Amino acid sequence: MKVTREKEENRQVWLNIEMEPAEMEEALDESFHRLAQRADIPGFRKGKAPREVLERHIGKDRLLEEALNTLLPQAYEKALKEQELEPFASPSIEITQSDPMIFKATVPLKPVVELGDYQSLRLKPEPPEAIGDELNNMIEQLRRQHGSWEPAERAAGFDDLVMMDVDSQVEDKPFINQQGVQYQILKNQAAPAPGFAEQLVGMKGGEEKEFKLPLPADYAQAELAGKEASFKIKVNEVKQLKLPELNDEFAVAVNPEFKSFDGLKKRITENLKLMAEDRARMEFEEKVVDAAVDLSQVDFPPVLVETEIDRTLEQQARQLQANNMAMEEYLSRIGKTGEELREELRPAATKRVFRSLVLGRIAELEKIEVKEADINAELDRMIQSAGEKKDEARKQLDTPQVRSSLEQIVATRKTVQRLVEIAEGPKRAVKKTKGSKKAARKT
Repeated sequence: MKVTREKEENRQVWLNIEMEPAEMEEALDESFHRLAQRADIPGFRKGKAPREVLERHIGKDRLLEEALNTLLPQAYEKALKEQELEPFASPSIEITQSDPMIFKATVPLKPVVELGDYQSLRLKPEPPEAIGDELNNMIEQLRRQHGSWEPAERAAGFDDLVMMDVDSQVEDKPFINQQGVQYQILKNQAAPAPGFAEQLVGMKGGEEKEFKLPLPADYAQAELAGKEASFKIKVNEVKQLKLPELNDEFAVAVNPEFKSFDGLKKRITENLKLMAEDRARMEFEEKVVDAAVDLSQVDFPPVLVETEIDRTLEQQARQLQANNMAMEEYLSRIGKTGEELREELRPAATKRVFRSLVLGRIAELEKIEVKEADINAELDRMIQSAGEKKDEARKQLDTPQVRSSLEQIVATRKTVQRLVEIAEGPKRAVKKTKGSKKAARKT
């Protein structure tokens, strides 16, 4: 076997591996003996058919495939030892010639992370945003949720509810045909077609109207996309939303726990403040991590980005499946190919890989530890959300794969917390010196 190291860049090494004819023949012979033990050949007991008979029975390509399945991994391992390489991930192998047998192996190497002086980071968190508008919006939202629909003796307007009959066609074929359907008139509503809601504004109970609307090019039903729909509408009744008064009775209706409107308002205020504090904390954490990442230099093999894109697509496919949609249908709706979607995801995936490698290296230097108790606590939090199906959820989630994922999540969280301590200043971040190792470990 002859191994040539062609080049090295982007934390990848390209190896050219040429097999000797004798090595190939030995691999083919071993492959023949393995297949002969499994093949049912008329007139021969298993393992007794000559090689030329077996080749005629299963084909030379099948014999070669079997040989390469064993030979290539063995040759690759020998090449790694000869070149003194430690791969970081699985290689990409391409056969470039069959006689003599030559293949190329692209070997991903361990990423190189050069951190900047993250210990010198000093950032000041921004105070949480005021909640005045949010408080009013939340109360108004609750009023709408507990409002009642009452007949309106006037023309329909935005936010009203209409009871109507719908008769429609697309190219003389039935489209939407329903009697007594309820429809709330909202601005810029896309269903059943853009502009439909606007056509209802100004209509009164008992009034009829006919109009045509184009269906968008990305319409959910691909066979109707871009075509024109004809509608005939009869409004039977117009209703308006009557909002409850802001009093103690309204507070009890929202939740019997509250005895007064002031109590409800106080609880909403407290919750909004907590949410604002959480947002401010997360924004500060993001700012600190971005600062640490900006100080760093990272060189890693492209396979890490491809793996991250694969992970994102798998997650997206599961979400689509939960909504009874296949990835092919989704791609058709957005008008993209699978490769175009991969390229669209590439910048964000590259950023996540870069960020993960930086945080991983900081975790090593800061000696971040994740204990079994940390993983168990994280798992318990996930299971609590399952409600009555906690036992079933535990069986599904308490697996080595999930625990490994949770370990990574907890490690990242602890690393970010450590960076925040450093960025907030020496009062919370103990500088590591020879005399303060014990104190540093406690932070």
